[in-house]
Amino acid sequence: MITELSIDELNRFIVKAKAATYVGDGEKCLAYRPGSHDLQFHYGKFTYLDSYFGGTDFIGQEVVYYEGTPVWAMNYRGYILEPELITPAEAGRIIKESLSELYKENRFLGGFKCEFQNGAYVDTNEGDATCFTGKERIIREGKRVYELVYHGGLIKE
Repeated sequence: MITELSIDELNRFIVKAKAATYVGDGEKCLAYRPGSHDLQFHYGKFTYLDSYFGGTDFIGQEVVYYEGTPVWAMNYRGYILEPELITPAEAGRIIKESLSELYKENRFLGGFKCEFQNGAYVDTNEGDATCFTGKERIIREGKRVYELVYHGGLIKE
């Protein structure tokens, strides 16, 4: 199924879906698993599902379907490292603002840094949409106060 679409087309859809769901405060849909928070996005032959558990510390998975078949996925786990230096609400705001800027560049990988008052959001990764690993961090007062690790890539039958 993946041979019918280009990696560029997949990248464009992933950026559009990510921008419309968590970063764009998209509507939550009916949870597929007990206790999960699920967000969906549809465009053409593509469907995107982001399903996660938790809040301050969380774990989740994003899956892209093409014509109903899963073709790409990403797993992630995020957590607050220094609760005395950042609240979950502050971390969420910084992440959304930073990712919004990244998505304006029509990409979700490739490394990114966004400065803000008293710190920075930094995303580092290796690979491309076909196979990648990475970390996103919030640095405040010279300390890592939040971190998220992620990995993913194409799904092949």
